[in-house]
Amino acid sequence: MPRLRRARLIAGLCLTLSFACQARAATEESQAWLTELATIRISPTDIVTVDSSQRLRSDADSGGEQFVARIGLDHAVAPHLQLGGGIAYLESETDKELRLFQQAIVTRGIWLSRTRIEQRFFSTANDPGWRLRQRIQASVPIDRAKQWTVIAATELFFHLNRARPGDKTGLAMMRHQIGLRHPVAKAIDAQLLYMRQQNFRDGRPDVVSHIPWLTLSWRL
Repeated sequence: MPRLRRARLIAGLCLTLSFACQARAATEESQAWLTELATIRISPTDIVTVDSSQRLRSDADSGGEQFVARIGLDHAVAPHLQLGGGIAYLESETDKELRLFQQAIVTRGIWLSRTRIEQRFFSTANDPGWRLRQRIQASVPIDRAKQWTVIAATELFFHLNRARPGDKTGLAMMRHQIGLRHPVAKAIDAQLLYMRQQNFRDGRPDVVSHIPWLTLSWRL
């Protein structure tokens, strides 16, 4: 299948899933995210990832603006499988969170699958929250030089317990992403995505966020 046709197919599937979710009544908001990311290969089988994000979120239900800092280590245990984990710190206008995570990443051709388990320690809760995240991503080069790559992804978030009385268990959030990645300098890529994020809520309308997301990535 030609690269451009594959990219169009993936984008179409992602948008179809997104529009299908709009059948539910929802409250809509706009956000904007900026991420700086560095990947450091410390051995033939080990990669350290360090990133920070600034998330402009005006809606009160989202907790206002948020800052995220994260560091992780992934180890290749097989040609297409990495196991790893790390720690993250998040701070918003309403609370703080310390997060531990463990993950498995499977890659095959244009496809990437990431399964992540998180333990979330909130400043506003006594007990940790456990969350499962499942991400599927396709990265499709659309030119011969492979300078332009279409990125399409879907990620599902499942809450496994209630850390706070108002938390929802089961499927709690869904993200769809579509965009482009392009090198802008030696070892530096820029990635610009549109992300549709839907938070599922019991007894209230869902919150749908429309988010332009710019990521600058360094490979060291």
